[in-house]
Formats: sequence, C-alpha cells, structure tokens
Amino acid sequence: MSLKKIMFKAGVNRENTRYSTEGGWYECDKVRFRQGSAEKIGGWAQISNSRFLGICRSLFNWVTLGGANLISVGTNLKYYIEQGTQYYDVTPIRATTAAGDVTFAATNGSSTVTVSDTNHGADEGDFVTFSGVSASGLGAGGNITEAVLEQNYQIATIVNANSYTITAKNPTTGAAVTANANDSGNGGASVVAAYEIHVGSSIQVPLTGWSAGYWGEGTWGNGGTTSELIRLWNQSNFGEDLLFAYRGGSIYYWEASLGVSNNRGVELTSKAGASNVPTIVNKIFVSDVYRFCMAFGSNEIGSASLDPMLIRWSDQESAVNWTPSATNQAGSLRLSSGSEIVAVIQSRQEIIVITNSAIYSLQYVGPQGGVWGATLLSDNISIISPNAVSFASGVVYWMGVDKFYFYSGTVQTLLCDLRRFIFNDINPNQVSQIFSGTNEGFNEVWWFYPTAGSNTIDQYVIYNYLEKIWYYGTLARTAWLDSGLQEYPMAATYTLNLVEHENGTNDNETGTPAAIEAFIGSSEFDIDDGHKFGFIWRMLPDITFEGSSAASPQAIFTLKPMTGSGSGFTTPESSGGSNSATVTRTATVPIEAFTNIVYTRIRARQIIFRVESTALNTTWQLGAPRIDIRPDGRR
Repeated sequence: MSLKKIMFKAGVNRENTRYSTEGGWYECDKVRFRQGSAEKIGGWAQISNSRFLGICRSLFNWVTLGGANLISVGTNLKYYIEQGTQYYDVTPIRATTAAGDVTFAATNGSSTVTVSDTNHGADEGDFVTFSGVSASGLGAGGNITEAVLEQNYQIATIVNANSYTITAKNPTTGAAVTANANDSGNGGASVVAAYEIHVGSSIQVPLTGWSAGYWGEGTWGNGGTTSELIRLWNQSNFGEDLLFAYRGGSIYYWEASLGVSNNRGVELTSKAGASNVPTIVNKIFVSDVYRFCMAFGSNEIGSASLDPMLIRWSDQESAVNWTPSATNQAGSLRLSSGSEIVAVIQSRQEIIVITNSAIYSLQYVGPQGGVWGATLLSDNISIISPNAVSFASGVVYWMGVDKFYFYSGTVQTLLCDLRRFIFNDINPNQVSQIFSGTNEGFNEVWWFYPTAGSNTIDQYVIYNYLEKIWYYGTLARTAWLDSGLQEYPMAATYTLNLVEHENGTNDNETGTPAAIEAFIGSSEFDIDDGHKFGFIWRMLPDITFEGSSAASPQAIFTLKPMTGSGSGFTTPESSGGSNSATVTRTATVPIEAFTNIVYTRIRARQIIFRVESTALNTTWQLGAPRIDIRPDGRR
C-alpha cells in the first residue's frame, strides 16, 4: 500500500451504522459544505450592547417610504421595532385608567410598592407605565420619588383583583430602591396607569385538569391535558406600516410615519373606518399581489369564538374594512381538511396554507369567482410548528412531525439522511419553539429545535438545497432573519439580543469574542478493504485557512483506529486511543502551504478521521489529506 487520499462524499449521514456509511461523514458541529468540501461556518457578532426583554420568536424586516430599514422583534413579553441598533418598545396598551384611580403604598425598609387599582385586570408579569405622579402626593424626603414611579414596571405579584405589587427601581441604573420612613404618600390624585397587553409564555407549559385538552377528554371533573402555547407573533407590512398579531390574540397596527419613539401599536379595531375587523386570529398576512389583509384562523362576523380553519380577508387596499358587500372584495372561506391552520407562506404565484393534515394553494380568482379560491394540494401530511416552514429558490420546505416535506408544484417527502437522528431526539413538549429560516448566500434551509433533554432550542439541522445534502450542529437561537435587506443574516439569542451571522470567525454574541469549536468526523473506512491490518506512519494534510485572522491558525487532525467494525477504538503505540496532530499554517503565499508531514503510529483495520478547530480567529476548509500506509498482517 502507499499514500491513500482521504475524500468523503459531501453531507452527513446517520441513517445507518457508522461502518455501513463508509465513504461519508457521520457527525459534525458548526461545519457546512461548499462544492463538496467541509468548512467551518461563519461567526456571529451582536449588533449592539442593547438588549430587549423576553424571548424573541419573531423577526420581520421591511423598509419605509422614507428609506428607514426597520426590524420588528416580537418576544413573549414585548413587541419592539429595531432601528439603528436600538430597540423601541411599541407594545400595545390594553387599558388606561382615569386620573386618580391608582394609588401607591410603600413600606419602610422595603423596595416593594403596593399599587391599588380597582379591577385592574392585570396578570403577574404584565407591564404597566405610571404617569401623573405628584411630588406633593409623596412624602417629603422619601426615596420613592416621581422619577422612580413614573417608569415602565413589570408586575411582581398579584395581591387580589384590586391590587398588585411592583419593585421600585432606580430610573438610571435599574437597581432596587428601598423606601424610608418619609415614603408615606400615595402619589397624588392624578396618577394614571397604562397597562400593556398581557404577556405570554416563553416555553410550552403543560396544563392538566378542567378546561385542559379537547372537549370530552379525560374523566368527568378532571379534564384532560394540553399545553399553554408560547407567545408566537406573526406580522406583515401593509405599505410602510405594520400589522402584527400573536396566535389567539387581536390584530395590531403600527404606523411608521409617526416614528419609532413613543409610538405604540394599536388594535386595528380602533382605527378610523374599522368594520368587522377580526377580534381573534391565529395568523395575519398581507398578500404580495392585490394587497389584501388576511386572517388565517379567525372569528366569524358576529362571533367572538375562534374558528381555526376560517380564512377572512379585508377589502382590497384596505386594512380596516372586513365587511363583505356587493361593492367590495372582503370575504371569507373555510378549509375542510384538518382541524387547524398551522402555517402560511407566500410562494411565487400563490399563498401556501398548511393545516395540521393538509396543504392548500390559495390564489386570487377575482370578484366574480369569490375573490380567493383554495385548491387542495395534498392531504395526509403534517407540520410540527407554525414557524417550521421556509421558501427558498422557488420551493417551499417544511418540517413535519416525523419527516421533512417540500412543494415545488407537487408535494413530496424530502429525503433526509438525518431523519432518525433528528426526530428521535426532539422534546415533544416544546415543538412549538421549532422554527425555520433560510441562509440564501449558502443555499441553505435551517431548522432549530430543542433536543429531548432540553426545554429550550439547542440544536439545528441544515438542508443544502443546491447540493442536496444535510448537516447539523448545536446552537441556541430563537428566531431567524435572512439577509434580504441586511448585510448579514440575523438571529435572536437567549442573551436577549440580535446577532449577525456569517460575520467574522468568532462567537461574539456577548461582545467578548470567544472561539467557535467546530468539528467533523467521518464514518469508519477500511484499510485495504478491512481484511488486513495497516500501519499508518505519516499523513500529508490538505487544508486552507483562508479568511483566518489568527497569526498562526491551526486545526487538529485525528485518526481513530479500530480492529473491526464496532470493536471500539484501539490504543496505538502513542497512548490515548487515537493519534492526533495539530496542523498549523506555515506560509500565507501560497495559502495551501502547511506543515509538510505529520508523523503517526497507528495500526488498524478501520479508521475514523476527524478535523476540528478550537482557537480564536480561525476558519478553514478541508481539502484531500493523504495517509501513508504499509501492510501489517492479517491478525
């Protein structure tokens, strides 16, 4: 035997044993493929030091008529508009009190302030902003001042229907403020409280007992089981303005011409000319053509109950007129296959509507044909969550409950080399968190999901639709936005900020660069068809560090020897069960000039090959390394 080139087919395959997938890759993290070659993915960096409140599940990007590039950020606690790397709170107000309806009571030595407001209607965790506090209504020399009280507060506890508590905070630092003996006033007779809409859950919370589950589930008096859905926002721009809603809530309208400061969204029902606007929806959408505002899962006119299969739309070019008449094009239709509309996405010439068991094409047919018509494309399909669908290169891709699908004129199952690996390791109680996004610059569709042991998203899987291959890794993200109107793709994190992906080579999520640990490992491959032992005594690496900014970028090459498939790793003459070597760039011109030879001492029938990097400012692309083998007997 002589030099043997190490080249594997692109993509990662875990559908069979590690030995039966010989000639391919078996595991990876933070690695992608470019024209068949494995390389480390790009880094990410925070857009600013600013933070938002809550877990973001929705990002949407659009440009106003004045050229303002805006991103809406929907969390379980708030709704924001991001502009210039700052997050502006536009969360709608649920209710505003009359002046004097609210009073405060503080206790000496405590930062807890009790707020009295008859029938306040708030829940624990809701937000409220106070105004109209009078200095004369507060004790002279007290710590709980006007500036302390006239802020946005999150309600700490609900005492009863008429009172709740907040924790007094410094308006500059946010630190708790402790009352003293002079804090004896109630705030005066002009205090006003503005309550924001109720907050939502950041994860699915299992519910049991009466009213939980579907009708008739469980025994009498005990009810069944279900889950409180996480707060999932959806939105669409109506011209330069924004329509937004969360599943099971109202439709809200944000007017861009009023600017981002002190400009909150309002219920669409409160806008001038509002007529039969849906009061409860699961999904809102503005059609790309003809400009109809649409609600998927909505209440019928005259009803306050949600019909999860009902589609309603406004009159053309109107966001507020939802009353059908002979002189407009407002209307509705109800889908028949399934029990709930789960996802909606705009395709090339149609709107794709996916229920929990079927997929429809929704197309404009004109006023004579009923305005919008639905065609059943396929039934007996599934979708795992409302945000698990993406549109890329003319094709709709989505994640089902046990497989992947795509629609490109017909609905088909998407062959997945990681199917069992993914679907056997998903937390079934947190599937509503699963979301999809595209990375168009690399021809990729990403899905992020929580693994079986996690209540939060901790893993991703990627389908490269150009090369028709799969790969995966670990990453904690909560929402994704492709680079259509931005320089880089963006994602929301659990550190409550936005980061730009494919930006640099490091993990700069927190503002302090950290190394991205990336690796890829092969399936087992035979030495001389596996019937003889081989002795590997040297390796000629082939790797490029182009794009690295480290002075001496390096990667670790590891050969793991085995005496037979499934026998476990053997210990070579150098201890440790494998032979590793660090490959360092020795020249920059030409870029492929590296250490010429890495010496090893390995005896095996099968080998696993692995490449990894753990250093700052390093990126790489693997080429075709070679190993030098000589025969070493049959035993």
